[in-house]
Amino acid sequence: MVGASAETPEDPAVAPPAKYGGVVAIAMRYLGVPYRWGGASPETGFDCSNLVVYIFAQVGVSLSHSTGAIWGHGVPAPKDELQPGDLVLLNDLSPMGIAIGGDQFIHARRTGDVVKISILSEPWYAERWVGARRLL
Repeated sequence: MVGASAETPEDPAVAPPAKYGGVVAIAMRYLGVPYRWGGASPETGFDCSNLVVYIFAQVGVSLSHSTGAIWGHGVPAPKDELQPGDLVLLNDLSPMGIAIGGDQFIHARRTGDVVKISILSEPWYAERWVGARRLL
């Protein structure tokens, strides 16, 4: 699998620099696309994991189609060292999204919502922080 590592060091201090920051520009193209559980394209809408899978596929990175499986890719990325392109995981690994810099991430959270940018330090998101992964 391109961009994924079967071995995931437990020490987030070893996370190399992010190399997929370019996905942020791709992700921005889908702002406003409706959330749809199981949705996997701009035409059908996106759920959180399929948004991430769709975006990374455009740069040649193949990811699994569930947040739990995606959590196994890459290495841990410390919250205070997030870089654009890091995967952000919240609340039982759902929702998830892509860090875009400046304490922000892009994601598709729930029915009735759209792909949008949110602030990680906002209380709802901060209370549900699980972790982040940096793809290799």
